Amino acid sequence: MHFKHPEILYFLFLLIVPLLVHLFQLRHFKKEYFTNVRFLKALSIQTRKSSKIKKWLLLACRLLLLTCLIFAFSQPFSESQDSKNATNELYIILDNSFSMQAKGKKGELLKRAVQELLEETPENVNFSLITNSENYWNTDIKSVRDALQNLKYSATSFQLDNIMAKIKAHKSAFKKDIIIITDAIGLDEQQLKKSDATDFPSFIIPKAEQKNNVSIDSVFIHKTVENFYEISVQISSYGKNLNPIPISLYNENKLIAKTITTLDTKKKNLSFTIPKQSFHGYFSIVDDGLSYDNTFFFSISKTKKTNIISIGELSKSNFLSRIYTSEEFNYNNYILNSLDYNKLEEQDAIILNELDEIPQALITTLNSFVEKGGNLIVIPSAISSITNLNSFFSNFGNLTFNSLENREKLITKINFNHPIFNSVFENKVTNFQYPKTKKSFIISSSNPAALFYEDQSVFLTSIANSVSAVAVFAAPINSKNSNFQQSPLIVPTFYKMAMNNQNNDVSALIIGNNNPHLTEASLNKDAILTVKGLEEQFIPIQQILNNKVKMTFNNYPEQAGNFSVYNKKEWIENISFNYNRTESDLAPANETILSDYKTIQSIPSLFDTLQTDRTDNQIWKWFVIFALLFLIIEMAIIRFVK
Repeated sequence: MHFKHPEILYFLFLLIVPLLVHLFQLRHFKKEYFTNVRFLKALSIQTRKSSKIKKWLLLACRLLLLTCLIFAFSQPFSESQDSKNATNELYIILDNSFSMQAKGKKGELLKRAVQELLEETPENVNFSLITNSENYWNTDIKSVRDALQNLKYSATSFQLDNIMAKIKAHKSAFKKDIIIITDAIGLDEQQLKKSDATDFPSFIIPKAEQKNNVSIDSVFIHKTVENFYEISVQISSYGKNLNPIPISLYNENKLIAKTITTLDTKKKNLSFTIPKQSFHGYFSIVDDGLSYDNTFFFSISKTKKTNIISIGELSKSNFLSRIYTSEEFNYNNYILNSLDYNKLEEQDAIILNELDEIPQALITTLNSFVEKGGNLIVIPSAISSITNLNSFFSNFGNLTFNSLENREKLITKINFNHPIFNSVFENKVTNFQYPKTKKSFIISSSNPAALFYEDQSVFLTSIANSVSAVAVFAAPINSKNSNFQQSPLIVPTFYKMAMNNQNNDVSALIIGNNNPHLTEASLNKDAILTVKGLEEQFIPIQQILNNKVKMTFNNYPEQAGNFSVYNKKEWIENISFNYNRTESDLAPANETILSDYKTIQSIPSLFDTLQTDRTDNQIWKWFVIFALLFLIIEMAIIRFVK
């Protein structure tokens, strides 16, 4: 037992006062009996004995009463079992990612957690609240009540290591109690290891009752037939015994197609045919799982012809005119001597087709062209100078031409995940007619290859930046050196290399993905593009690149939807944004990784535990009660004991 004011215990010496008073009252006197009262002798003796007992009882009550009062004013207490951490600062991490939309026993996980925080958090408790998107430092439940009630789901996935870094950067002289409220979807050991060991967190893990979920993952143009697009929508299903779901297609909020599909595979593609014209709408499904991934917004711009120039001998470039047809491309070929450099900046893609030497003026122009969003395709000549090639490619990235091999090699492997071939093939083709080359350069590059030779050396690779790419072949592909022009790969390869970052396909950006978007617009230096939706508008980070504008959106917009790009009041193009689908799978989190961490059953038990473990037991209250009790006993003795 400890005392807050131990100096008051010196007043215990005052207990001698009632003792002295009592002894004074019990002094012995010599008694003389008169004859006329002698008959009262026996009664007097009995009364004297009773009075003596009463005085001893009163003395005991008064001593105990005074003792209890002195102890009460000294405020005795017993230390709590966790009293050393009583001054810790409380940090509550609340996961408001989309997986917390899942329904538990009492409703949506996030909404239930918010409700319990509002109901159970003591008003006198100071804490910091950190969500995926907002921070509230050194606050209390009254101050943060409105923010909690209006808390929205965040497009930012739950990253514990990033949030812990924020807390660590928030300097404080006190230790920290970190309480993490999350369903643990996406939580892994790496994130836990990055948390500071001195700030050992505790977890509250609300669990979802409904694990089934269906999401729309992507939309792409599968095929173009005359005046129609055949668009495909990919649907993913998670869980078991899923019911058939309706799927609807809207353009400008007008329903144009609807069907019901069964989910017999984990991933399923459905095809719809729409007119070959601009499109600004979305796909929508209805299921019993999460709602955030039930809508996929996308836009298709009016088809614009892509400007392409090839530089090289006409006889070696005839195959390009068969690929880049006049329906989709403005294609021209120039020999180096007749090239008008002023036309290069107007192009979307430039092909250097077997130039023996690349002049310095052209190197400088092409370097600027690529930096401003133009795509470059380089086919080397067998007699190209390695020094000249390496000097040229040093402007774009880590790629080196080595010696020329004079032997026949087969092209046998396709990297289906490479940007050139991504979404080109429905199935991964492994058995195809292998093209070959007779002479080829050995290329060293840190960039992944798109096509490989049989010895795993590079045939085709690319150097990508944020807005464009430089595609590089390892060998000439003229008919004398290779049969690649007769290969089925020739058309999709050159088509995708030229169309990289062009907006003639489906526009469906992911919120939080910082890949830049190129918009064709000729602006003056003071002009600013604005992105507007029905409920939200913002100004993205932007850079003017000749006749294009590079826009970076960071974490904007906050809500998925269809938007339009404006230059003041002038419409430029339509654009669409969607949430990342990383939290669509509601499979149970791996709780074994939390075995070394303290877990708390619920939010109410959190504050009960903190109150019980860290609050000292105030014993002085009992002494006040006993003092009152002895006072009552004393009054009863005085009144009823004769």
